[in-house]
Amino acid sequence: MARTIDADHADLIHDVAFDFYGRRLATCSSDQNVKIFDLQPDGDWKCTGNFKTHSGSVWKVTWAHPEFGQVIATCSYDRTAAIWEECPVLGKWLRKASIVCAQATLKDIKFAPKHLGLQIATCSEDCRVRVYEAPDVMNLSTWPLQGDIDCKMPLSCLTWHSNATPALIAVGSDDTSNPTAPKVHLYDYSETSRTWTRLESVCITDPVHDMAFAPNMGRSFDLIAVASNDVKLIALTRNPNKSPTLETRLIGEFSEHQNAVWRLSWNIFGTVLASSGNDGYVRLWKANYAQQWKCIVTVNGSGQQVDTESGFVHAGNSISYSNAALVKPIQAGSIHF
Repeated sequence: MARTIDADHADLIHDVAFDFYGRRLATCSSDQNVKIFDLQPDGDWKCTGNFKTHSGSVWKVTWAHPEFGQVIATCSYDRTAAIWEECPVLGKWLRKASIVCAQATLKDIKFAPKHLGLQIATCSEDCRVRVYEAPDVMNLSTWPLQGDIDCKMPLSCLTWHSNATPALIAVGSDDTSNPTAPKVHLYDYSETSRTWTRLESVCITDPVHDMAFAPNMGRSFDLIAVASNDVKLIALTRNPNKSPTLETRLIGEFSEHQNAVWRLSWNIFGTVLASSGNDGYVRLWKANYAQQWKCIVTVNGSGQQVDTESGFVHAGNSISYSNAALVKPIQAGSIHF
């Protein structure tokens, strides 16, 4: 069933993030605030945290793995990233660190997969990805810089591979100044040299707004979804006997949104992809027995399943998808998921 949360932000909501278990929800807004909502036994969502995080619009919010406690990170127009930890004794969230890490607006921030330790990566319009690590997970006030990647293009989004060893990061750009340049690059980390190296570029020339690696549950290749003017699915195959060692292949391209696509999210098995776009719909995509990806569900902003060809709303039929509160930006006031 669909749920509506009265978030009561005073301005546009830019990002919504569920925690690992899907029982906590964080929102961030141009009103410079972050709000935390907890799922109650009766199925309602209650605001349990509300705090000002930055001196500018807050673009992204992300949760750390619960192994590291109740920790979130935010990034903002004010060029800083902030680390917050919940203090149950005081009943509030405490700012543990503020990282000034860019000469331009920070556009995205993501925690690394837990097997890589407590790390965050940020990307910004100054063309750089910066990776920070907390050497002591019991002291979140110190985040030394561990990597600084010059991507040579203004950046809009990034995503970590969920189980790659060594680490693998994909970055995207929404820059339109060079319309023929690839907008997606992949970087892997060398344990020997302790540096990040560009592994491959994906020849997507449209502005990229979001990307997401699919969890790999036994596939012989990796899968990354890219949100641009449509949804693209790229298969990545490693071949250490060839150069380049990473082969890319387009296996799906979906234009049903008919406009810019803003957010993407996979289910836990990497078998269903959710996308949202300027058309106001969330679409769910799944591969059939022949590995052809098809749209299986279309949902409007009220959570109702829709036949997009006729515009018909299926009465009494609604859907929720744990990570599909994916609209950019969301109108101030409420969230549907």
